[in-house]
Amino acid sequence: MSSEFTIAAMRVYLVKSGGTGGDYFAQKGGHWLIDSEISNPMSGYPEYRDKRSSWGVNVLGSLVIELETSKGTIGVATGQGGAPAAWLIKNHFSRFIIGQDCRNINRIWDQMYRSSLPYGRKGLPIMAISAVDLALWDLVGKIRQEPVYNLIGGLCHNEIDFYCTGPAPDATKQLGFWGAKVPLPHSHFSGEEGLRKNVEYLDTQRKLVGPDYPLMVDCYMSLDVPFAIRLAEACRHLDIYWWEEVLPPDDVEGYRALKQAHPGMKWTSGEHEYSRYGFRRLIEERTLDVIQPDAMWVGGLSELLRISAHASAYDITLIPHGSGPYSYHFIASQPTAPVCEYVATSPDGRSIRPVFGDLFIGEDLPENGKLTVSDQPGFGMVIRDHSQLQSA
Repeated sequence: MSSEFTIAAMRVYLVKSGGTGGDYFAQKGGHWLIDSEISNPMSGYPEYRDKRSSWGVNVLGSLVIELETSKGTIGVATGQGGAPAAWLIKNHFSRFIIGQDCRNINRIWDQMYRSSLPYGRKGLPIMAISAVDLALWDLVGKIRQEPVYNLIGGLCHNEIDFYCTGPAPDATKQLGFWGAKVPLPHSHFSGEEGLRKNVEYLDTQRKLVGPDYPLMVDCYMSLDVPFAIRLAEACRHLDIYWWEEVLPPDDVEGYRALKQAHPGMKWTSGEHEYSRYGFRRLIEERTLDVIQPDAMWVGGLSELLRISAHASAYDITLIPHGSGPYSYHFIASQPTAPVCEYVATSPDGRSIRPVFGDLFIGEDLPENGKLTVSDQPGFGMVIRDHSQLQSA
């Protein structure tokens, strides 16, 4: 084994400030905290209906992992899962990492996954695996002085187009993004009044951007099938480009019912699904028009590539959820449409800022809704200041 590729040390950190790093949804203020009405998985409980932060979506926080070789090259990645995920990496997964050849990414991934089967398969353990996987790809790229997209097949696209998820579709259009995605205010728990208010809200958003601009709706796993069918019908005149995450990804039969009711509409899901096993039925049922795995949640770039290969055999579009440069390198290397999501993390949702906040130097940013991926080694990012981190 070449010492150039041998992992000699691993360091795991927690990020001190919210909204920085992999948990980029945990912003300190602005539209992330003051959105008075947003349909969400907890909408059935009035005391938790209004704000995502009220029910703890931001409690885990970010982690950062550094892998260093015997020759001193460092690969880095951020992820979500905070202290629990960091504990898993340090106390369990480290045995499959330290002393290993960092090029053996598939081996390391498989050992982490199989060893966590008794308590994993979805959620937190897969998030922890994702962070390790992304750090491995970054490390190999930096050793070889190649961008990650060259390690996974090279460039298919020199430029990526973005849609923007945020509270202000008019600003999104003015910033040059090809489309806008807005959150749905009300779920079925708000009854007929909620249905009416949803239509009124989406009508307002449509008027802000005009008739020919792609407008998508994020339902955040908060609806049931009858309400979703009625809502889609009531908004038919608004020409919604797609309806996203209407149901939890586990409800495959529910998505089948939606597609049967409205076969001409686009239905998407997947950001809250984990691993290729979770995506198997979503792909093979053909009830979704777009699947949206998140590189930092689904098992890293390695698992994202496996899911992409499966989806391509069914001609199902894959557009990753968020994840900044981790998604950019994947999209640049794939022969499908070069489309990506940018999440508006600025307080007002009307300006562009790094997805991972101030954590890194070198994070690519879209301009006028487009981006040419950097050719810097790895994912092109290094930690800006270790003082914002604390050892896990």
